[in-house]
Amino acid sequence: MLQEVAERLKDNYPYGHPLYAGQMLKPPHDVARRAYEMALKINPNNHALDGGRASSAMEKEAVAALARMIGWDTHLGHLCGGGTMANLEALWIAGQLHPGKTILASTQAHYTHQRIAGVLGLPFETIPCDGNGRMDAQVLERRLAAGGVGTVVATMGTTATGAVDPLAAIVDLGGRFDFRIHADAAYGGYFILADNLSEETNLAFACMREAASIVIDPHKHGLQPYGCGCVIFHDPSVGRLYRHDSPYTYFTSTDLHLGEISLECSRPGAAAVALWATQRMFPLVSGGEFARGLSDGRAAALALYERIKKDARFVTGSRPELDILVWAPRAKRISEASALTQRIFDEAARRQLHLALVTLPVHLIDVQDLQRDRDTIVCLRSVLMKSEHREWVDRIWAILDAASHAVVGKR
Repeated sequence: MLQEVAERLKDNYPYGHPLYAGQMLKPPHDVARRAYEMALKINPNNHALDGGRASSAMEKEAVAALARMIGWDTHLGHLCGGGTMANLEALWIAGQLHPGKTILASTQAHYTHQRIAGVLGLPFETIPCDGNGRMDAQVLERRLAAGGVGTVVATMGTTATGAVDPLAAIVDLGGRFDFRIHADAAYGGYFILADNLSEETNLAFACMREAASIVIDPHKHGLQPYGCGCVIFHDPSVGRLYRHDSPYTYFTSTDLHLGEISLECSRPGAAAVALWATQRMFPLVSGGEFARGLSDGRAAALALYERIKKDARFVTGSRPELDILVWAPRAKRISEASALTQRIFDEAARRQLHLALVTLPVHLIDVQDLQRDRDTIVCLRSVLMKSEHREWVDRIWAILDAASHAVVGKR
């Protein structure tokens, strides 16, 4: 039976290989895998200390390390199944504190925010983005002045392009208008440790400590198995909003049970054990081995971006803020460029280079003289989130060059 499982699992893309440069998929570190497997022999449930005594303590320590990375000495937080559930909890708290008020996010924010607002019965609106894919602070200011806003979601690394919203400007607006700031740092949160970000992006990450709540996904850059998300609140007093009765749990200790500050019930203690072990091996500090891996990813993205930008066959998005870049082949019309994108994507895959596709508003790409017969353009997208990608840029470019030549001809 296990041999059959192994055969079935061959039906996958080579996610762990550096030539997989498409979606946000990064293999967990061996220490995370082994710690997870050790915990599975116990199969702890971190809903209550009744079911996960050791792993609950490890979860609290692991979450505290993430809070310290942000710059918080006090906090309340826990692990979740992923960013969607973590953001749901953050926006649920926001709705409890500002009932009926509108949630704002950028047009490039993750689609989950609008869906969550619908689930919670909260009004939701989007704020347009500038040409770099960041929330337009001037439009946000005008909307805040109109009133009725309870929460602004700042995306610290959009899924499509890796853009980082101008959190410093949003914090400034918070001094004039009454609203909560929620930082959705599910993808980009760890980049607060990187040493090669732009000055503007560095400032945005430094301002994360001013948010009321933050979401980070350790299963993205944190070297963890899926699913491992995390929601952290700066003010521990929001724990009162979680209060509930559970007559069949919480009886073994008067200490805080994690289920008392979570909407989820059953929660995998193994995920907490894996994260704790990984963070012990790779401390969340600037200049450390873990931080260097983040910097390597951005360096790889910048290197590939510069090659693409200098090539007359392509048009590009803005310079990568993190480790994500987007581009499209040059053509006479936007529609033709979109069709060529699909062909290059397929040809690159045949040559074992696996990229991703993304449909973007035309204003996010420097389309130059392309005829705008459509409002959106299909682009190639690459996420260079593995540390090894820095050393593989030459090989990635060589395959992309050959695939593009096969489709559109010489540069």
